[in-house]
Amino acid sequence: MKIAFFETTGEDQKYIRERLADQGLSLLFFETPFHPDLLVDASDIGVLSVFIGSKVSLESIEKFPQLKLITTRSTGFDHLAVGELNGRGIRLGYVPGYGDNTVAEFAMGLVLAVVRKIPFAFHRIRVEGVFSAKECAGFDLMGKTMGVVGTGRIGKHMVRISRGIGMNVIAYDAHPDEAFSKEISLPYVSLPELLAQSDVISLHVPYMPETHHLINEEAFAAMKPGAVLINTARGGIIDTHALLQALQGGKLGGFGADVLEGEEHVTDEGSFLLYGQRTKENVQTLAENLVFVDLPNVVVTPHIAFYTREALERILNADIKNILSFLETNSLVYDIMASKRLADASSQGGDIKH
Repeated sequence: MKIAFFETTGEDQKYIRERLADQGLSLLFFETPFHPDLLVDASDIGVLSVFIGSKVSLESIEKFPQLKLITTRSTGFDHLAVGELNGRGIRLGYVPGYGDNTVAEFAMGLVLAVVRKIPFAFHRIRVEGVFSAKECAGFDLMGKTMGVVGTGRIGKHMVRISRGIGMNVIAYDAHPDEAFSKEISLPYVSLPELLAQSDVISLHVPYMPETHHLINEEAFAAMKPGAVLINTARGGIIDTHALLQALQGGKLGGFGADVLEGEEHVTDEGSFLLYGQRTKENVQTLAENLVFVDLPNVVVTPHIAFYTREALERILNADIKNILSFLETNSLVYDIMASKRLADASSQGGDIKH
């Protein structure tokens, strides 16, 4: 069996080779995202392991006749054409729950960076040589209201971290976790109520049709003036045009993000402009992203909220566990389709959480 791993570092490759050394497998490694042309001969590839930068569609795997399994080393799987791939009989695996505390800790780091203007102050010292407190006044978090949108595993950690520094916490979830609410006396409110009451809003929902542009022009209008918005979930949850207007108009006090709408275009702007699918919409999104990242009350990081040594090891272990389970038993420990079935049941009254 030949397995191709994409978006891997040298350390990833070393770890995977060591873990799979006694399995008799042929392993291929690529540092770049998946593209079918990277493989001279894909006729005997049985498994693909990818990450969030790899777009995998049915068309992109036409030259992979032996492909049986695609795993993504991430919790989100919106970069995979799940319906099409499943329809062809390809099994789909993912990695849930590898960095719940990891991402929540990073989200709070963004809160502090934006609210206390830490990057702005450091930039002035390092680049401008100005050691001054001028224009660096922030605000205390203790006693302020944190609104957590989505109380799945990461959202729950964000609730606890926010409580730990003395914030009042309210939450919104399409499917409130009543047991969690009762356990820690967490009030669930409607989304409009949360937006109106919160000094800081942190997004922790998955990206799906129901959450596309969940934070739009109407949502920004409902926010408390000067509120700070944090997004470590997925870029498409926020309408970028509405975000830019809210920042430039002064409605939004600050924005911290580890994800951007259309971030793949920002990642490789040159290739996008030369070769990308340049629709009016994604060109506009790219331009607006490039504008707001230069604003002094904005902090943007390149999708690294998950990126700790501990989380990376958990990711690789889960991916390897999934692959070996499939090869040995034809079953997956972490099956995307099982996850989607639970999510579908939730939308019809089930109790799966974001």
